[in-house]
Amino acid sequence: MAKAYVGDMLIAESDETVIVEGNHYFPPDSVKLDLFTENARQTTCPWKGVASYYDIQVDGTVLPAAAWYYPQPSERAAQIKDHIAFYPVVTIES
Repeated sequence: MAKAYVGDMLIAESDETVIVEGNHYFPPDSVKLDLFTENARQTTCPWKGVASYYDIQVDGTVLPAAAWYYPQPSERAAQIKDHIAFYPVVTIES
């Protein structure tokens, strides 16, 4: 079981994460999406495709672009479509 925290707030929990390049990608239904808002940032990975980002807001604090996902990943990364991963400002326990 993998869990993601911002401070003491649990923001994601799943026993079905996909680990890619050392990052846990959480299925979207395992994430508290009410804490997330779209961020305009996008980046491109040579093999996964274009990543989109979320800001995370917990207890009045906004963590800009702290989470990312691939809405239309390449075929090689199809297993992480819409799954959400986090920068180290989020604590992952597994």
